[in-house]
Amino acid sequence: MKTKFCNGDADPSPLGLLLGRGSAAAGQPPSPLAHPDPEGKDPPTAGRGGGVATLPPALPAALEEEESPPLDPRTRRRAYLWCKEFLPGAWRGLREEQLHISPIRGGLSNMLFQCSLPDAIETVADEPRKVLLRLYGAILQMRSCNKGESVQNQEENDLQGAEAMVLESVMFAILAERALGPKLYGIFPQGRLEEFIPSRKLSTEELSLPDISAEIAEKMARFHGMKMPFNKEPKWLFGTMEKYLNQVLRIKFTRESQTRKLNKLLSYNLPQEMKNLRSQAVERDNAARTAKADGYLSQLQAKLGKEDPWENKTASPCTEKNFLAFSFTRGFDIGNHFCEWMYDYSYEKYPFFKASVLKYPSKKQQLHFLSSYLSAFQDGFENLSNEEKSKLEEEVLVEVNRFALASHFFWGLWSIIQAKISSIEFGYLEYALSRFDAYFDQKRKLKV
Repeated sequence: MKTKFCNGDADPSPLGLLLGRGSAAAGQPPSPLAHPDPEGKDPPTAGRGGGVATLPPALPAALEEEESPPLDPRTRRRAYLWCKEFLPGAWRGLREEQLHISPIRGGLSNMLFQCSLPDAIETVADEPRKVLLRLYGAILQMRSCNKGESVQNQEENDLQGAEAMVLESVMFAILAERALGPKLYGIFPQGRLEEFIPSRKLSTEELSLPDISAEIAEKMARFHGMKMPFNKEPKWLFGTMEKYLNQVLRIKFTRESQTRKLNKLLSYNLPQEMKNLRSQAVERDNAARTAKADGYLSQLQAKLGKEDPWENKTASPCTEKNFLAFSFTRGFDIGNHFCEWMYDYSYEKYPFFKASVLKYPSKKQQLHFLSSYLSAFQDGFENLSNEEKSKLEEEVLVEVNRFALASHFFWGLWSIIQAKISSIEFGYLEYALSRFDAYFDQKRKLKV
């Protein structure tokens, strides 16, 4: 797949590049972390639309129309009814056979479609001519991947799925309302209708360009500075991973090749690794609280002229209640971003990705990102001495690289479940193996 602009425009500025909000790349060399299909068979190429949630707010996938067989009548019918119900103007009088709908590739969880009016139909007012239809994947709904689930477990999964979709919807709506994300045109239990933004993907190589890296850091800081109506307790990350792990430990595959890969993944003693990850996070939090008690933040207070150096930020992280929650959010989001430097999702053949640990940002590149992040997030950061800036950057650096481990673990578990429940053509088990390879490689480098 060649990366391209959907609207055919010339290369945009760095800000224009960020409109793509994707991280897929083209043209990277094969990686030692990508596990080839052991049977030597490439599955047939099919529609692979979807998107990431990340956790943290899931940014819209880069938009590229997928050449694929005609949509099944049921999907087309549902798309038509949603567009007709939620969109005003010309959409209200649209007949089903007039709707233009095409799959979009770009992610691995949700199914994405571009829905548009035919050229012959004029708009009535300011209604959009094109919209993005996002249909949630089964994993966001916490749908069980194991047959024979008890009624109680299924009810818990349904409740967790409903909670996840509510949080996702509220977050997206807030970002849309504050003009920090695509407009929201309609929302329903199965997904939503969003503004279609003509754009292209950022390549993996572009993530390392200094200007673009700094701009991503600044925008991430802006997101972290927002006040959101969510529980500030740091339970989402490990709570979600525990739910994923419980499902992974009960998964069964019928194909021998899948069973071999699953057995290799289970040989890593994932429950113990999860326990170690959690204890490291608690240990890191205790060290941060000790630094706070020792007065380091009080020293910054004098420099910044504030009672609390993080005053007016969304999580007020230096209060006892919220320090850990903010540390988890910042650490995971930035660590997850650094991990994405390693992955190229534009590869056209099975397993439809390539990976290279050599692409993980160097310490110099990480510090460049963190300096831009802290300058944007923390009022008065530029007034600190070079020594004080360096000390703060180094502390965040340790935190971020520890949470990069959590990123690999999280997406490794996620990918095992996706291998069982997703209809998107992708080498999910190979991707899980790659993420856990990177997890253990990162552990060796951090000596933890």
